[in-house]
This record gives sequence, structure tokens and C-alpha cells, in this order.
Amino acid sequence: MHLRPLSAFALSLAVLAGCAANDLDEPPAPLGDFKLGLNIVVADNMQKVPISRNATVDEWETAIKKAVDERFGRYQGAKFYNFGIAVDAFALAPPGIPLIASPKSALVVTVTLWDDAAQAKLNEEARRFTVFEGTSAESAVLGSGLTRTKEEQMERLARNAVKEIERWMLQNPAWFGIDPAAVVTPVPAVLIPGAPIPAAPIDGVPVAGVPVDGVPLTGAPVLPGAPAVPVLTDGGVITTPLPPVASN
Repeated sequence: MHLRPLSAFALSLAVLAGCAANDLDEPPAPLGDFKLGLNIVVADNMQKVPISRNATVDEWETAIKKAVDERFGRYQGAKFYNFGIAVDAFALAPPGIPLIASPKSALVVTVTLWDDAAQAKLNEEARRFTVFEGTSAESAVLGSGLTRTKEEQMERLARNAVKEIERWMLQNPAWFGIDPAAVVTPVPAVLIPGAPIPAAPIDGVPVAGVPVDGVPLTGAPVLPGAPAVPVLTDGGVITTPLPPVASN
């Protein structure tokens, strides 16, 4: 599969960090008739960012297959769906120098989802995901290379990647026999100019100034003149410009 230059990926590690969350003990999100079929992961063509711990093809394939089984093995729908996942690139933070060099861990995967009965791709173009390990107050300072083993880093990255895949699937309910009109899509909170900054998340979306795992968030979509509001995923803080608001 085509891979963008590693230099761009390596640069992104310096500017993005995610907040990992494990929600596997919670009830799974509704996915209609989905049932896990083939769980195929290949890592033969993966690339390693130069500043990274080593990890083998088998280690990555095993870690991601396990994460897919954990998340999607919970669904017991009426139809089988098959995953084809390729590991494109990774970085596993080595021990760094606190406050000077705290490398971040990241993973790039490309995904194709198949309807088993129809033997047809659900996404004509493979979908690429870039996810990050997530930070805590401790690892934000020390770097996860000092606070986590390689196996722990890979587990978190694999789980984050598979959770992002699930989010993508939930955005395509028709694939799983769900009427799109019956799906309610949450709208991220946006602060109105002059309004106070809330002290807690709104509908699960952290707002400006509210730290997550002890790490303050910055960057966000904003209305003209409004304070910044970050929209958070487990793979990082995503910023998307909002269209101008018409004045009365």
C-alpha cells in the first residue's frame, strides 16, 4: 500500500498526543447486524520511525488481532464482516530525557471492511488511521518510554486504532442494516462569544481549559471571536474550522 513519506509522520509525533481510554467494560455501541468474521492483519510492509523501539511483524499482527477480537468479538449480529488491516508505520517511544526529549508513540494502519456474504468491500478506498498512545500527567513529562514497556505501548496503540475503526464504522450505519435516519449524531459543544468556560465536559466533549488525564488541551474549532473548544478523540485532538456564523 502507498505510504506517505515518514518525515511527515515523524513530524506529526512532535505536535499531537492523544488521551487513551479503555471502554471495553462498557456495553458496546450498537452496530446492527455486525458479527466478526475474518480478522486479517498484515505488517510485512510496515516502516519504523527512526526514533523508536523495535517491534517485529509478528508482534504487531498479534497485538492488533487481539485488539480487534476484544472490541468486535462482543458483537453477535446476524451477518459476518471481515477486516483487512495493514500496519503502515509505527513509532514506539524509547526512554527519553525528561523535560528535554519525551518521544511519543504512534501507529498508522490502513483498513478495508468486507461484507462476507456479498464478498464485497464496504469501503471502496482503504481507510487510513493515525493514532497516538495517549498521555498521562506522568508520561507527559517523562515520556512513555520510561513509564511503559514496549508491550504496554503496543497494546494501547492497537486498542486506540481499533476504537477509531469502530467510530468510523458507526458513522456508516447503513453498512450494518441500521436506518441512518434513526441515528442521532452528537454535535460537539461550541462556546458562544462572551460565555464562561464550563468546568466540566459537555456531552463527553472536553472544553477549553479542562485537562484530560492531567494534560491541558489546546486548539479547537471556534466561532468568530469565541474561545477555543477542543474536539477530542482517543487518537488526538482534532481541530476542524467551523463555517462563519451569519449575523442578524
